Amino acid sequence: MQIIITIVHVTVCIVLILVVLLQAGKGANMGAVFGGSSQTIFGSSGPGTFLGKMTTIVAVIFMLTSFSLSYTASRKGSSLMEGAARPSAQTKIPAAPAGQPAAAPAAPQTAK
Repeated sequence: MQIIITIVHVTVCIVLILVVLLQAGKGANMGAVFGGSSQTIFGSSGPGTFLGKMTTIVAVIFMLTSFSLSYTASRKGSSLMEGAARPSAQTKIPAAPAGQPAAAPAAPQTAK
């Protein structure tokens, strides 16, 4: 399921980039301000264009896939150290032979 959401997410990212780049900027109509065009910066705000509506839809899908991917990643709970072996299981201290006492640790020397 996560792979499908990731594929949809990457596809939506590419579509969102293309849709945003295809839109005309607000400054593109600056020369038509005094011509009375209805799509000027200071003109009336008519219904949104097709690309504007498509940007909204793709952005909502992008947010939903982002939230679902972050939710599945947090629920997975995997760690980098999950597969690592414990040090106590790998390194065992050898026991002293049967007839000899265990060696005491050496005391640190003090400087005089």
